[in-house]
Amino acid sequence: MRITRPAFILTCVLLVAGDSALIGQQQKYGVTVQAAKTDGLAKAKTYSWMAAQPSFDKTVDAQIVAAVERELGALGFTKVVSGKGDVLATYASQRRTDVDLKSKTAPGGVQEFAVGVLIVELRDPATSVPLFRARIDKPIDADRAKLEAEINAAVKEMFEKYPTRTATKR
Repeated sequence: MRITRPAFILTCVLLVAGDSALIGQQQKYGVTVQAAKTDGLAKAKTYSWMAAQPSFDKTVDAQIVAAVERELGALGFTKVVSGKGDVLATYASQRRTDVDLKSKTAPGGVQEFAVGVLIVELRDPATSVPLFRARIDKPIDADRAKLEAEINAAVKEMFEKYPTRTATKR
């Protein structure tokens, strides 16, 4: 198949324009949720923890686990200490640095800021298929004294989107 010169040039222009549009996009922050279309979540009443990729910082790990357990309790879940619950809870966390290329903080400098990424999943214990998966990407304060409050707020925001939300009033 032969490509004419104008078609080739148009294709190159579209590819370059598409790449520059992607480069110029702002990072989107907030919560994204994926939930299975089964009644597994509606029937689930108990949970147990499944090992995944916990935070390397033991204090942050404990804060995330406590926040998730608090939200699951508010949804009516009970933690199973031995054996498997109706769902397996797990999480993964990451901290990254985002850069605002359009800002100038100093001559030749750009603004950098910390972003926390947290993924919480509730999985089917038999198949390990995620029934509920929530991810939040959110700028975080570098001050460790404020980190626990930010974790609690982020986890609360994630579980506000739980599909069968019938939480008791807090």
